[in-house]
Amino acid sequence: MALGEAYLSNSHRRTSGSSRDESAVTKKEVTRTQLSKILALGFLSLLICSCGSSRKVVIQQKKSKPPTEGVAKVSKTTPSGKEKKSLSNREKIEQYINQFGPVAKAEMKAYGIPASITLAQGILESGMGYGCLAIEGNNHFGIKCHKEWNGKRIYHDDDRKGECFRVYKNPANSYRDHSLFLRDRSRYAFLFDIKTSNYKAWAKGLKKAGYATDPNYPDKLISLIERFDLTRFDNKKRKASKEEIHISIKNLIHTVKKGDTLYSLSKYYKITLEELIEINQISDQTIYLGQELKIPAKN
Repeated sequence: MALGEAYLSNSHRRTSGSSRDESAVTKKEVTRTQLSKILALGFLSLLICSCGSSRKVVIQQKKSKPPTEGVAKVSKTTPSGKEKKSLSNREKIEQYINQFGPVAKAEMKAYGIPASITLAQGILESGMGYGCLAIEGNNHFGIKCHKEWNGKRIYHDDDRKGECFRVYKNPANSYRDHSLFLRDRSRYAFLFDIKTSNYKAWAKGLKKAGYATDPNYPDKLISLIERFDLTRFDNKKRKASKEEIHISIKNLIHTVKKGDTLYSLSKYYKITLEELIEINQISDQTIYLGQELKIPAKN
């Protein structure tokens, strides 16, 4: 037993000694590998630095901006949101017509401009109500400042960079200014000799008078009028009463579509939720498809 124990003891010591030797060798190999990696990384860093040092640094100076004091800013982005993104162009146009058709009709009765022409211009000039000028400035007809304008203004790139456009308190005021703009300028005077039923002559006349520089402007207006049957808003039989004109400026009409909520509508028209509920006498904040809601315009 003693000899056996001694043999086992010696054998164990030899085995342990051998393990220590192998461990030492392994550690040396690991150290060499690590050292090689460090040297390689150092060389690579040196190479990158030497290459990078040959590049020139270019500093771009910010261009001066037009004065912004007392001036509204144009957002470069178009309106976002799940509801707006989900609408097709046709749906956007139909939504626009439902909202502003009554206003265009009242303007026609008051000033003799075909409602179909006014609506087609509004759709085209405002980008279906989703353009920067319409969203930020309530400007639905692309009317520029001109010398006589003393109200708020907004700068936007058009025929030239940074052109000045009018800002309105609400879209209805933009419609009224459009009527006055055409009525009070002599270059548009000949248009009022054209029958309101002749929308094609009106469309061509606007281009001739210089309202737009696009050579296809008349064709675009005519196409919108015919595709969406905008002549249904043309009514030349009688002029609107003062009360009707006042109502058209005071309130707009929105026909509820799928996805509309009182909250989303209040945000879209920039009014409070309480105002929307009060003017429509809504008790439980429930609206339904096809419901016509009054939209109070800001004074």
